[in-house]
Amino acid sequence: MATSLKVLLTGEDASTDQLDEMARQLRRELLQLDVHDVAPSQGGQAPPGARGWGMAEVGALLVTLNQSATALSSVIDIVRGWRARCRERPTIRLVIDGDVLEISEASPEQAARSFELFVGRHSGNGEQR
Repeated sequence: MATSLKVLLTGEDASTDQLDEMARQLRRELLQLDVHDVAPSQGGQAPPGARGWGMAEVGALLVTLNQSATALSSVIDIVRGWRARCRERPTIRLVIDGDVLEISEASPEQAARSFELFVGRHSGNGEQR
């Protein structure tokens, strides 16, 4: 059974085009990993009477992970490195099975520890979930 990780990029001053480009850049890097897929994330359930539903959320990716023990850790390493290189650091929201990690205005040390805890909860390595 594959695990899905939703990655949502937001930015207070970022335009829709900027968020789209950031998501494309991150997707290119994530596709270099041994993952099943990295696709633009589709919006939630359509409201009654909505037209044109199924559009991708701007700045959102859905990463389908392989079952290897290092898959999530590798993805998080890419996300961390990518964010560190961004001139304007976006807020990153990661979601697995309803568990959410959001990194916005954190020191590099705080962000690193938060990413480590998130990976620990979902890596199946015996750390507390």
